[in-house]
Amino acid sequence: MNRRVVVTGLGAITPIGNSVPEFWDAVKKEEIGFAEITHFDASEYKCHLAAEVKNFDAKEYMDFRAAKRMELFCQYAVAAAKEAIEDAGLSMEQEDAYRVGCSISSGVGSLDAMEREHKKLLEKGPSRVNPLLVPMMITNMAAGNVSIQFGLKGKNINVVTACASGTNALGEAFRTIQYGDADVMVAGGTEGSVTPIGIAGFTSLTALSTETDPKRASLPFDKDRSGFVMGEGAAIIVLEELEHAKARGAKIYAEVIGYGCSADAYHITSPAEDGSGAARAMTNALKDGGVNPEDITYINAHGTGTHHNDLFETRAIKLAFGEHAKNLKINSTKSMIGHLLGAAGAIEFLTCVKEIEEGYIHATVGYQTPDEEIDLDYCQKASEEEVVYALSNSLGFGGHNTSILLKKYEA
Repeated sequence: MNRRVVVTGLGAITPIGNSVPEFWDAVKKEEIGFAEITHFDASEYKCHLAAEVKNFDAKEYMDFRAAKRMELFCQYAVAAAKEAIEDAGLSMEQEDAYRVGCSISSGVGSLDAMEREHKKLLEKGPSRVNPLLVPMMITNMAAGNVSIQFGLKGKNINVVTACASGTNALGEAFRTIQYGDADVMVAGGTEGSVTPIGIAGFTSLTALSTETDPKRASLPFDKDRSGFVMGEGAAIIVLEELEHAKARGAKIYAEVIGYGCSADAYHITSPAEDGSGAARAMTNALKDGGVNPEDITYINAHGTGTHHNDLFETRAIKLAFGEHAKNLKINSTKSMIGHLLGAAGAIEFLTCVKEIEEGYIHATVGYQTPDEEIDLDYCQKASEEEVVYALSNSLGFGGHNTSILLKKYEA
């Protein structure tokens, strides 16, 4: 059963804007969301910068009592879901709630809750640990809380594949609708891991940039790249079966046509050096969508700004597209918002939707100096051109490779 799947609603909480219009306006202005860490005192840490969400008040999006029982990653997801559902004009009173599902990922869940309660455990004993620690901490609670807040009773899943989680969540939602298990899926990713142990752990792994100048901290594909900047936030997308969307007169932003996955089976943090795994995810997505490599003109890359990722992802693109790789426009949204971990693929998918809608490919902000082997077109400047197809890549620790393919909607 090959049912067509379209995008009808968008919601976002990001380091450069707490709504889709705010976020997209900031993208076009090439604003960056990097600044000194404020969530905790990072003065003794090697890494001082993060891409934090600013001026977020959960009470503006949900009941105060409900918000108190949610950690940040859940609050971000509920806030972004509220915007997406309203944007889609989806009225649950008029829907069969068991046909509206939820696929929202978080790569980490709440490190903050774990740190806070572990301190309590050591200082005050086991009886003082919050009885809600587990349901506040575990990664599936973003999907759980969104379904509770909005009455979504259909398939409810949380795919955890590290930095590929958000794209996998969207891909599995796409498959769910294609297969006929739901008519609507509220899907995406969320993360809130700018915490002492989160920053310390990624710094010890030498994955984070220790640059102190916000303008030179996140430099995907640049010769001077030095690691990624930790970001936080959420992006939620309403995916819908085409005929269902048309029947209720929904606005259609774009169509999802392909989804491809693979595993490197190589290393716990490094992608396969020849790019073969990521290349297969891309070619699988193209094959799924019935599209030739030459039809693609634009890729939203994983583009983290780490030495290994950008080199090996470039090799993967060359492997998947051959000579045509030179004709591709490739950008990294992480150049403005950092790496949102489990939410990264979702906000990058949302960015692709807006780029298709407006015929605009954003710049990889900060990109200045080409590297020898990293020699494709990484969008030093933004461009205005028709975007018929957009391919979005996400590559996660553990060798998880995921690509999702969007197309400009044609009736």
